[in-house]
Amino acid sequence: MSPKESCRNELRTAIRQLSDRCLYSASKWAAEQLVGIEQDPAKFTPSNTRFQRGSSSIRRRFRTNDITSTPPTGISYVSTPVMEEDEAIHGDFYLLAKSYFDCREYRRAAHVLRDQTGKKSIFLRCYALYLAGEKRKEEEMIELEGPLGKSDAVNRELVSLERELSTLCKNSMIDPFGLYLYGLVLKEKGNENLARKVLVESVNSYPWNWSAWSELQSLCTTVDILNSLNLSNHWMKEFFLASVYQELRMHNESLSKYENLQGTFTFSNYIQAQIAKVQYSLREYEQVEVIFEDLLRNDPYRVEDMDTYSNVLYSKECFSALSYLAHRVIMTDKYRPESCCIIGNYYSLKGQHEKSVVYFRRALKLNKNYLSAWTLMGHEYVEMKNTPAAVDAYRRAVDINPRDYRAWYGLGQAYEMMGMPHYALHYFRKSVFFQPIDSRLWIAMAQCYESEQLHMIEDAIKCYKRAANCNDTEAIALHRLANSYKELGCPEEAAFYYKKDLERMEAEDREGPNIVEALMFLATHYKTQKRFEEAEVYCTRLLDYTGPERETAKNLLRGMRMAQSGFPSMDVEHFHP
Repeated sequence: MSPKESCRNELRTAIRQLSDRCLYSASKWAAEQLVGIEQDPAKFTPSNTRFQRGSSSIRRRFRTNDITSTPPTGISYVSTPVMEEDEAIHGDFYLLAKSYFDCREYRRAAHVLRDQTGKKSIFLRCYALYLAGEKRKEEEMIELEGPLGKSDAVNRELVSLERELSTLCKNSMIDPFGLYLYGLVLKEKGNENLARKVLVESVNSYPWNWSAWSELQSLCTTVDILNSLNLSNHWMKEFFLASVYQELRMHNESLSKYENLQGTFTFSNYIQAQIAKVQYSLREYEQVEVIFEDLLRNDPYRVEDMDTYSNVLYSKECFSALSYLAHRVIMTDKYRPESCCIIGNYYSLKGQHEKSVVYFRRALKLNKNYLSAWTLMGHEYVEMKNTPAAVDAYRRAVDINPRDYRAWYGLGQAYEMMGMPHYALHYFRKSVFFQPIDSRLWIAMAQCYESEQLHMIEDAIKCYKRAANCNDTEAIALHRLANSYKELGCPEEAAFYYKKDLERMEAEDREGPNIVEALMFLATHYKTQKRFEEAEVYCTRLLDYTGPERETAKNLLRGMRMAQSGFPSMDVEHFHP
């Protein structure tokens, strides 16, 4: 059996088992990967190619030519185990409980299964109790603090669930799904080390539950923790590693994993979206836009991940495209957190910041832990000069994900606005630690060092150098480096960076005052160094401009000619650039 056919058979069985246990997110994920596996050309029919038609061009762009299957050599393929089912006499109770569960009557579902002893029934009963506790926790939070308020409300089922699941685990009376739930409970209670151990046991026993992998990923906050996991070889592990690398900002490693996976899952919309998100982190916006356009052609009612697409359109100031995307998600599913964020971005781009905040708040009412909404709402409050509200929003974001560099950067901006550069510097350092390849963060930290209160020019120069090496698309770093060296009285270094900045502006066909400033400095510097030929080149270019710089250039040329002719040199020191 080919690797593709093996993956296909495993996923088909897993989808049924996951759905039967009401793990619908994991079931949906598995089904998307199943449809994403490239079909055998001999078996092509209109029915099994309708999700794959017309979508190969962009997918081929991100595939390597030598990959024919995934995962790499050495990955073991095992058949999906047939899980132990309850006795037929108990099946009727399970069906009733599942029906209640599907109607969100969680306690009722748990009550039906109270006397059932099969592993499948025990899992669904415990899972129903867990969700009932989560539902009540959300209700208490709204009742006590409002939909966005902080609260000490907890899931009151966690203690009893931990006790029961721990006993079952010790007595080896628990299946991989029960282990997943046990790990989830331990994580909620803050016992992260044991949670990791239990979740690893769960995914090693049953690797097709993506929800278990996702919970394990959230506990892998460092590379050392990731490397300490004792994971069995399976192709699902490749999906997990790609996702963890992405979260740990190991973008090239993540991209490589996803491209390898595309060897088998050629038409997976999930992989395509993840590649787009990695490219977004690398600020390769043109490629991201192409991928998302292709995604929407193949899956026109998709809302998941479209908030990332809206961020790209916002950054590129594509009003019409963002307006169209906002209209599209409204017609598809208006009350999804992603939809609200897209609409919020649209109003932000129009400069309607108050209205934008309304939609970000709506997104958070739908999902209080929706990270992007907290961060984007913080940005809007900064635009509105409401720094206390901005600080609160950013702090909520880092509470949810301490690795969110955008929130740390936002905190730095907010404290800088409040005239507290030492605090701002602390947060900017946090942001560059988590995203060291973003030039904007280094520039922000450099400008903080340059503030009147700190005036640490040498440190600012180090930051500008890092920014210049990080694909500074806004062309700020080189100019600021030249200015900083000029301020320090280092004319040779200043001339070097002015020249580099000038070359870049010419290559990109840029215009503006920075060109005039660079030409003026270089002309004056080379004249002082008696390198008259080079100085004359820059003076001649200044003659093309109108204004005081033209007259200064004329005087510099006149002085140089007199110096070269042997006449007493003219004092041109009073001709300030």
